[in-house]
Formats: sequence, structure tokens, C-alpha cells
Amino acid sequence: MEAVEGTRKPAVAGMFYPSNPTELKRQIDFFLENLEDNPIDGDIYAIVAPHAGYMYSGQVAAAAYKPLLGRDYDLVAVISPSHREYFDGISVFCGESYETPLGKIPVATEICQRLVDQGDKIFSSWLGHGEEHALEVQLPFLQRVLGDFKLIPVVMGEQNYDYSDSLGETLAKLLRHQQALVVASSDLSHYYPATEAERLDEIVQQRLKDFDYEGLWDDIELRRCEACGAGPIVAAMIAAKKMGANKSSVLMYRHSGDVTGDRTAVVGYLAAAFYKG
Repeated sequence: MEAVEGTRKPAVAGMFYPSNPTELKRQIDFFLENLEDNPIDGDIYAIVAPHAGYMYSGQVAAAAYKPLLGRDYDLVAVISPSHREYFDGISVFCGESYETPLGKIPVATEICQRLVDQGDKIFSSWLGHGEEHALEVQLPFLQRVLGDFKLIPVVMGEQNYDYSDSLGETLAKLLRHQQALVVASSDLSHYYPATEAERLDEIVQQRLKDFDYEGLWDDIELRRCEACGAGPIVAAMIAAKKMGANKSSVLMYRHSGDVTGDRTAVVGYLAAAFYKG
């Protein structure tokens, strides 16, 4: 992977979350403080967090990030689906940094190089990164909760089990001896009546509680449930397992109807963690 100059500027600041740094910090802090303490006893290797606008899913995202307060991570891999560009394979950002209203996050270029070198169907590119919101919206939470870290930005253009397995295995190989976290960015079912959405999303929740990524993928393939970031979730679960995680916890589930009051066509959001107990 050749070093490519360039900072990926915010694409959805002012739409999905506030563009003003003070307002952004205040909103994230409100979400974090609005949660009861639910500490996780053990090393956290991966989390799942939603990627809608903060007004809809910010509280659920905060439930994923709050257990990270007080922990130190040198490296964070954020795995996102691609909503705007279709491509085969997995794109690792080749620039120097990602920027949010809270500042620039340096890319872990050496680890990204090794990820590209070792992973099948993993390549270095801006492809999938330019306008993608699902990766970007995780970053202000990470900046607020962790402070300084280096980023491994990953976008999956094609989601299938083989790609997810390869990505998870490769990340674990590179990160297992590092202070590292893997973040899977995903929402759940889209635009069903609330009762149907809750039924579908409960299937995902149970698979995550059981730490059963193979069962989750089977359910996704057979359309028993939905998750737009199923590939990132499976990759993160595999990475976490290989890094030493032996427990999982679903930290919060809500859907957009809980915020808007409109239960006719909702989107599901989930926060989860995978850790060594």
C-alpha cells in the first residue's frame, strides 16, 4: 500500500450529527450521562454500534461506547458497510487521517499496510470512504471516549461470510498483541412496523448473546432477520473471539419509533460488546 497524502474530511457533519464542536461534545456527553453505569468486567475486544443520525440512534451508540470510558486503546479498527458505492472486496483507507469537527484522527498506516498485504480481497483505496456515513458517525464517540488513538478505517463493499471471516481472522492476527478495539457499524431491520421489527431484531440479539456468528450469518442469508452491517458484525465477532473474547453482552436495543413515536415503519438499533470475562 503506497502512502497517499490526504485527509478524509467530514461528509455528514451538520446532518447526522452537529458540526459545531462544542455542541457535538455536549450531545455525546448527554447521551453518555443519560445511561446507568453498566460496567463490563474484563477486556473488551469489539463492540457493535448503530450508524443513524444521532437524534435517532445516538443513545444506543452511547450504550456501546460508555463501557470504554477509562480504557486505553492504541488502535481502533472501524468496519463499515458501504451504502453509496458498490465494489467487490474490502477497502482500507489509504490516506493519512480521518477528520471530524473534534479534530483529525491519524490512520495507522503500518497496520493498514499489513492488513492489505495479508488479507484476501482486502485492498488500499479511497473507494467506499468518501461519502460513507456509517464509519464517520462512530468517530466522534471514539474521540470523546478514548481521546488519542490511531484508526484502521475499513469499508466492506461486498458482504459475504468468506470476506467477513478473512477480515476477522486477519485483524485478530495483527491486533491480538496490541491494545486494540474493533468496532462494527450496523443498524438492524429497516422500515417494518414496530412489532415486526422487534421480532426480527430479537433474532439478531439472541445470536449476539450466544456469540454465534455462524448462526447469525445463516439467519441473515435465509432472511430471518436483517442487519445492513452483518458482514462487519461477523468480522468483529470473529476478530474478538480470536483475540481472546469469550463473553458477549447486548447493552441496549431500541428502534426509531422509540424516539419519534411513529411505529409504522421503524429502523432497529443495537449496542453490544464482546469481551474476556
